[in-house]
This record gives sequence, C-alpha cells and structure tokens, in this order.
Amino acid sequence: MRRAGGFTLIEMIVVMVVTGIVVGMVAVFLRAPVQAYVDSAARAELSDAADIAVRRIAREVRRALPNSARVTGGGTTVEFFPTKSGGRYLAEEDNEGAGYLDFADSTDRTFTVVGQMPSPAIVPGTDSIVVYNLGPGIDRADAYAGDNIALVSAVAGNTVTLASNPFASAGATAPVLSSPARRFQVVTGPVKFVCDLANRQLVRQWDYAPPAAAPDTAILATNVTACRFTYEANIANTRSGLLGISLTLTRPDVPAESVTLFHQIHVDNPI
Repeated sequence: MRRAGGFTLIEMIVVMVVTGIVVGMVAVFLRAPVQAYVDSAARAELSDAADIAVRRIAREVRRALPNSARVTGGGTTVEFFPTKSGGRYLAEEDNEGAGYLDFADSTDRTFTVVGQMPSPAIVPGTDSIVVYNLGPGIDRADAYAGDNIALVSAVAGNTVTLASNPFASAGATAPVLSSPARRFQVVTGPVKFVCDLANRQLVRQWDYAPPAAAPDTAILATNVTACRFTYEANIANTRSGLLGISLTLTRPDVPAESVTLFHQIHVDNPI
C-alpha cells in the first residue's frame, strides 16, 4: 500500500515555536536600526521646520527699517518696520526753490523726490515715509512714537503729498532731525514675530495698528516648546545690531524627541 504524506499536530507546533524564536531573534537585531531611522527622520523634520522659520525671520529683519528692530514681551516678540523701498528728498539747503521737505512748517505736506522714484511704487493710503530713524525711545526720531513717520496720501510724478507733516510738528519742542544724506525710507505698517507657547506656535502678525480690531496672523512653525529673541544694538559700531533667535521644537507624539536651533542675524542700520 502507498503511504499517505503529511505532518502531525506535534510537528506543526514544533515548527511554529521554532519559527517564532527565529523571528524574535531577528526582530531584536532589526529594532535598533529601524528605531534609529525613525528618530533620524523625526529630527530631520523638526530641524527643517525650525530652519525654515528662522530663515524667514532673518530675511525679513535684514530688510527692516534702520534702528526699528526691538524685542518685547520678555523676549517672546521681535518687532520691526519692513522697508519697501527708499529714495532721496529735496531739502531746503539744496537751494532748488519750492518742493523741499519742510522741517519748519507743519502745514507744508508736499515734497519732491530727487532722481528716480522708488520702486516698487509708493501706494497712497498704505505706505508711509520715515526720515532719520534712530531707534525706540529716541526723542523725535522714533517711528513707533509717530515722530518721524508720515502716511502718504498722494503721488504725482516726483511730488509726494503726506497726510500730515509730523517732521515739523508745532507742538514738539524741536523738529525732527533731517537726514544728513537727504534719505527717506518707504515702509508699511509694523510686523512682529510672536512666540505663542500656549498654543505651541511661532506666528507672524501684521496690520495690528489702530484702527485695526485684531492683527492678521500666519503660523510660521508648530510644536514650539521654547522660543526666545534677543537684540543687541550698536554692535561694533552705531550702524549695526545683532538679533539672536533660540527656537525649540518637540514632537507631540514623542516628547523626548526635540530640536533646538540658535541663530544670530546681523542687522545693518544705515541712516
């Protein structure tokens, strides 16, 4: 008679046990490399997010109005005026007749731009001009106090008309200092980057000056667990500053996996 082929229940159990032992041994050796790859990918993701956020801040701060960068909120906020363009104004000392920027008569609200008009073009009702900004707290030279900044109301050729002339404010003890180089900057409203640790975010805010009811906000980075700004003015000379950014991002699913990035930005303040 022909013998039937197959295996017994005991043989099947033995094979399953041996296979389980082999798979377990292999898993022990594979677990460390796989976990290392997962951790490396997580760190790379966090590093990329932090690097993108820091580079965005650096790009904008380098184009800030000279001497407008400041840190507030105990190091949680950096604020500045973005510079759109700039040019040179006709001054009374140039002896070119009418059309100069008046630092004595507050009713004179027009002035002439010398040479080519700024590009991008000045947008009336949105853009403002600033003259000789020396920084926060400097009397008559602080854009945040409204001393040396004026909203543009109209542009016709090379003639710019201002909504008001704060450079020669009648109520001030002294007029705004004119720029030695006859230079002005065109700026939009102030911008700030805020560490919102309560929501684990780094956000950009703009359009928050009155009468705006609330700022426009864009999220720059998430999973932020630590964030701090520092700013040192007058580094090496009176025309440069140094902004420091410390940013820590932590994965919510793996609290122990975090990345801390520190970056310093050289800020030029030509006046």
